[in-house]
Amino acid sequence: MPVLLTLAMALVAGLLMALGFAPYNQPWAPLLGLAVLFSLTAMAPGKGRVAAYGYLFGLGYAGLGVYWIYISIADFGGGPLAAALATSTLIAAFALIPMVALLLGRFAGRQSSSIMVLAALPFAWVAIEWLRSWFLTGATWLSVGYSQIDTPLSVWAPVLGVYGPSLAIALMAGGLAWWFLKPLSLRFIWPVALAAVFLVTGVVLDRPWSQPSGAPLQVALIQGNVPQDQKWRPEQRADILGRYMQHTRAAFGHDLIIWPETAVPAIYHQVAEDWLEPLARDASQAGSALVVGAPIADPAGDGLFNGIVAVSDSPQFYYKRHLVPFGEYVPLRDFAGGLFDFIGAPLGDFNAGTSATPLSVAGHQIGASICYEVTFGAELLDGLPDAEILLNVSNDAWFGESAAPWQHLQMARMRALETARPMLRATNTGVSAIIDQQGQIQAQTGLFEESVLQGQVVPHTGGTPYMRWSDWPIAIGSLLGLLIAGSGRRRGYRLFHDV
Repeated sequence: MPVLLTLAMALVAGLLMALGFAPYNQPWAPLLGLAVLFSLTAMAPGKGRVAAYGYLFGLGYAGLGVYWIYISIADFGGGPLAAALATSTLIAAFALIPMVALLLGRFAGRQSSSIMVLAALPFAWVAIEWLRSWFLTGATWLSVGYSQIDTPLSVWAPVLGVYGPSLAIALMAGGLAWWFLKPLSLRFIWPVALAAVFLVTGVVLDRPWSQPSGAPLQVALIQGNVPQDQKWRPEQRADILGRYMQHTRAAFGHDLIIWPETAVPAIYHQVAEDWLEPLARDASQAGSALVVGAPIADPAGDGLFNGIVAVSDSPQFYYKRHLVPFGEYVPLRDFAGGLFDFIGAPLGDFNAGTSATPLSVAGHQIGASICYEVTFGAELLDGLPDAEILLNVSNDAWFGESAAPWQHLQMARMRALETARPMLRATNTGVSAIIDQQGQIQAQTGLFEESVLQGQVVPHTGGTPYMRWSDWPIAIGSLLGLLIAGSGRRRGYRLFHDV
């Protein structure tokens, strides 16, 4: 096969991967994309070609998957030039991830091309997905398992987290690649058998992992749709607060009323006494609890936090624990100085919170997260099993009308499915949503519309296997799979013939 054709195939396979995620929602595409990539890797004449395949695949994968980084920086940061430089740099860095996975799988399966595609490459792919979830503060965006949220493979999420569906797709892609390498054989039976095993096992796993712990709560999520370029202007503060207060008063009588991330366009204590506390007292008299997103100056003088406040005479606070690098703080700021100012990095840093203790609101325990935090499944477990409802507040105005808000919602749905807890997602510009304990959307808003999303949520208690095990079974299992794949031929195990 001509070299240029195989290189082009690797790039197209990466583009296919990105089509599996929202808003494209083509769950078959990652299966085919990985199968093509694995088969190219098995046929590659050397490590250099494998690296080229992995890198081109990564460019297509990230280029279509996270192109919206350009919008964030161009419109709200350092402008088009800075956006082009930063986006191309980040995509180029992301492309190293699949390259490393392929090189690792190629090395582990070097004794047998069959073992390489059937085991070494799938386990290497998932091991690297897990590694990138925490390495250098972590990045979980575009993990393959998210693309399967609406397929039968999603039943593996409450057991193994998002990496359960990832492993299923990677193993089936390996089986499909094995057939690609010798399409005139009966090898097609293998990917079909693998799919059947996962689907039949899934029938056993398809069960309720939690139980209702109370009557349904009536909720109202207020989507203010405040433009990002107006949000922090002092002259707009009264109008923005007035908008939220008007919607809040119209929603009195709901058990829970929620404002999105940093909906309060000021430091919390600057507006609490005159605006928020009187509103919360009126809400309480109407039978409603008020929860708002706001920047919070710590009373102990420990700095500024991105927070959530259950407003009352004795307010409860949650401080965001996992901050966005270069968005909410600049790593090594003292060393880097103003190096990152050109991309619109913050002039000052938020501090990171340390507690995941749920908020006690409306008679129930609510596990809080802010924006980017909802993409880290293992971290959301810190507030469980006590939390009966999950809450995520966010401001996705930075992303414009791109794929990012829909991808973000897809990840929030996965957190609900992993923990068997309903999720309330309140955003400034969309997509706000009420998600049930099975990860299904019960109600949602559109993008860039001012609205109040009303509905009900049923608190749940109980635990999933993932809540107990976190990512450790996947991490340990993937590493063991690589070791076994690497030693299989030397021990004389010849279950499959090479190409």
